[in-house]
Amino acid sequence: MSGLLGRLGGWCARHGWIVLTLWVLAAGLLTAGTLVWGRPVNNDVAIPGTDAQRAHELMHEGFGPGFDPGGTVQLVLYTANGTLIDKSRKQAVEESMDALRRAPHVTQVETPYRIGGMSSNLRIGMITVRLKGQDTTKIAQTSEQLVAAAAPAARAGIEVVPSDSSTPADKQIKTGASEVAGVVVALLVLLFAFGTLVAALVPIFTALISIGVGLGVIALLGHVVDVPSTASILATMIGLGVGIDYALFLLSRHRSLLAAGVPVREAVRRTAASSGGAVLFAGGTVVIALSALMLTGFPLLRTLGWITGVSVVCAVLTSITLVPALLGILGHRINALRLPFSGRTARRDGPATGWAKLGAWVARRPWRVLAVTVVVLAALAAPAATIKLGPLDNGYGDKGTSARRAYELIEAGFGPGANGGLVVVAELDQKIADSTPPDPVVQVLRQRVEHTEGVAFVAPPKVNEDGRSVLIQAVPDYAPSDPRALDVVKRVRAIEVPGAHVHVGGEVAGLADAGDRIMGRTPLVVGIVVLLSALLLLLAFRAPLVAVKAAVMNLVSLGAAFGALAVVFSHGLGSRLVGMDPPPSADGSYLATLFFSVPIDTYVPLILFAVLFGLSMDYEVFLLTSVRQAYARSGDNRSAVAEGLGSTGRVITSAALIMVAVFTAFIAYPDPLVKVFGVGLAVAITVDATLIRGFLVPATMVLLGRLNWWIPRWLDRILPNLSIEGHEEDGEPAGPAGPELVGAGRHARP
Repeated sequence: MSGLLGRLGGWCARHGWIVLTLWVLAAGLLTAGTLVWGRPVNNDVAIPGTDAQRAHELMHEGFGPGFDPGGTVQLVLYTANGTLIDKSRKQAVEESMDALRRAPHVTQVETPYRIGGMSSNLRIGMITVRLKGQDTTKIAQTSEQLVAAAAPAARAGIEVVPSDSSTPADKQIKTGASEVAGVVVALLVLLFAFGTLVAALVPIFTALISIGVGLGVIALLGHVVDVPSTASILATMIGLGVGIDYALFLLSRHRSLLAAGVPVREAVRRTAASSGGAVLFAGGTVVIALSALMLTGFPLLRTLGWITGVSVVCAVLTSITLVPALLGILGHRINALRLPFSGRTARRDGPATGWAKLGAWVARRPWRVLAVTVVVLAALAAPAATIKLGPLDNGYGDKGTSARRAYELIEAGFGPGANGGLVVVAELDQKIADSTPPDPVVQVLRQRVEHTEGVAFVAPPKVNEDGRSVLIQAVPDYAPSDPRALDVVKRVRAIEVPGAHVHVGGEVAGLADAGDRIMGRTPLVVGIVVLLSALLLLLAFRAPLVAVKAAVMNLVSLGAAFGALAVVFSHGLGSRLVGMDPPPSADGSYLATLFFSVPIDTYVPLILFAVLFGLSMDYEVFLLTSVRQAYARSGDNRSAVAEGLGSTGRVITSAALIMVAVFTAFIAYPDPLVKVFGVGLAVAITVDATLIRGFLVPATMVLLGRLNWWIPRWLDRILPNLSIEGHEEDGEPAGPAGPELVGAGRHARP
């Protein structure tokens, strides 16, 4: 592998302008394609085989248009003065309904002057607009058009707010302040790390090209597959972080070779052969972890996993091709525009003295370091046991958004459960007629639903066209994010009526089924990710103990990340700091508005696990590569660990700072889901780059000694030699080989 990467890097360095032109053209053409054909998204949360999905399917069978979340928009009306039944306001509302009926794709407009359509104080009402044939990927735009059609009500002093199934990501600009802030901080870190403006700009430019290509591919894929709106946000977060990091590792290695007097193109070839292999394996672990989401049985997560992996693949490809091309074009000008404060950093990227001293300090007292680090990490991970999982509704959105305003008005006028109604659909054994009085089966079903504990309101039943299904819309007493709402779903599903088979759909029911499906598949996904990642490390380093230890270390950093999420969101100790606003249900006291818990969607921990496990493996690969190379030269495990930590400490720290900056910048994004990802990713990377790589990994490697690189002879014979360290291809003398390891075979001497 090192030979192949070395030849590829050398070719790119010799044909730098061609490679650069091709990448810029690819990014430009893909971006232009998204402007011409758009970026269709689909947040369909269908889960085949679940009760909620069956209810959703039955809703489409003869109940008329609009009986699904994407086909219904509620226009919430509110008047601060008087009531909605005042003559002038009622006339304005009726004029608005006439205008809505003439709007494109509108098939039915239900008046707020119906049973259940207006609050008891007559100040809040809901116009239900049912649609057919509209672009379901543009729900937010459709809602804006409907609000514009309701202008007569607005002119009469009535507030009109849309309530639909879109997310904050559908309404907000997807690229803007968060990305800019992350790039700016990354540039500052790179300036400090390299000391020259040109060197600092190379990783930034490479990452931006990678993001441009990746987002373009994802956008165009939206025309052939369902791409969730969150995919582009996660792809930007992860792609930007790993894109800068991978280029940083390559550039640091290249400048060290230049400082040692190696010619430019030879330095590029050696860099691609050694550090390029580490980048390839690091990226491979991220892609493997994300791809494992395909096993969740949840189509939304499956798509989110491999779509996000596209950005990582683009980051790896630009790192092993575009970076060598830029290095070949720039030559020694990579150190141009040196900054006044740069000092020695701009001249040579040698081992960081501070990190080398830390490595030696850890190597002298491994047991004490191991014990203290384990205690600290256990304390950080302990709160994870109290993490609060559950649906995250619009009550936790930004106060300035229409979704949050509509949620508050609906809760004030109709109760918290009106924001997450249940759709009860029963399949009937015998055909009935939609007549008055209703069929006895329908009457019994309605009575059972009405008398179910936790149900506040039940709408009149509706029988479908063929008389084989009946639909009842029910409003629970609890908000969608309240765990008691899930209990209501279970109680309604437990209703037994002779001649009817009850199914429950809606947002709360769907999320409940999603949680059950994900929890059931979590052990499988975790096992596959850990196993495949360990196997990849085994192929890279031919060391079983190192591979197993790396997987365990990554799980430790994950525990710290989940502990932080529990503290910030489940216990509310930092919910205000990350920009969350207290929900309407807060009692208004100072403490209630300062510290309030926020539920974390049940599928978020699994996504975070996949992403963090892959990202954490990046630093493990880079550190182990350096330690392995040092051990090949000296044969002394203790000194190799110290040297490896010293040579990678500064670059890993810089890379971690960049990732943390990128992830932290996204905490400002209005979507609560993105805030959760930002906090989890930032904390995990911080812990991984400091406690894990600075103390825990070196201490365990010192204690294991020669066993780090032990491999059974039979395994040594069957594993391919991928030569990730690339000693021969580097053209550097390997130095004295270490003593042959117990049980090792043909590759024991690196």
